[in-house]
Amino acid sequence: MSTIISKRMKEAKKLVEQAKFYKLEEAVAVLKKAPQPKFDQSVDASIKLNLDLKDKPQPVRGTVVLPHGTGKSVKVAVFCKEKNQKAAKEAGADYVGEEDLIKKVAEGFMDFNVAVATPDMMKDLAKLGKLLGPRGLMPTPKAGTVTEDVAKAVREVKKGKIEFKMDKSGCINLAVAKISFDEKAICENAKSLIEAIRHNKPAHVKVQFIKNISLSTTMGPGVKLDVSDYK
Repeated sequence: MSTIISKRMKEAKKLVEQAKFYKLEEAVAVLKKAPQPKFDQSVDASIKLNLDLKDKPQPVRGTVVLPHGTGKSVKVAVFCKEKNQKAAKEAGADYVGEEDLIKKVAEGFMDFNVAVATPDMMKDLAKLGKLLGPRGLMPTPKAGTVTEDVAKAVREVKKGKIEFKMDKSGCINLAVAKISFDEKAICENAKSLIEAIRHNKPAHVKVQFIKNISLSTTMGPGVKLDVSDYK
């Protein structure tokens, strides 16, 4: 079956030199110059890590607060006892509760992007594991979403905190901005993610940790970055 390439994609591909490895600022400039569809595309980073997957390495994961946010409206649900509920609401949580909220989710309510919980709620929240887990919504200490300080967690998520995690192929794929952001903001968000990943380099890795990076928009071609900047 032949693939139909849109006129927009053809024009965008003309802007990218396939054999070239771009500086981050150059790559973002190319993405901004490309013909745009009628919606605000995401700017996606695809980062391949230099790991021996045969050794079944521990997944590289962590969190980072993107300085200019993701450009997406994030709805946060907080599962906590009454003593923490006022602070969660004042920090901007969209939904706050304990057994009442757990029951609501169990019945099918899923109108949130991030779930935060206090440690004393995790035993009760375990019953939602089959619902939240597959959607990546189960709170975890590593992501900073299981915490006594629910207000801080909510504020960070609202500001643009995201979690990154290596997949089975050794890649991390995440949206870092919207193409409507100015070039400086896109670059700063991308740099923040790259630096956070570098800081999670396993101690046993002696070679350059990041093997390759490409940036693309939702409906645009990938632009390869010069990884020598991220040794």
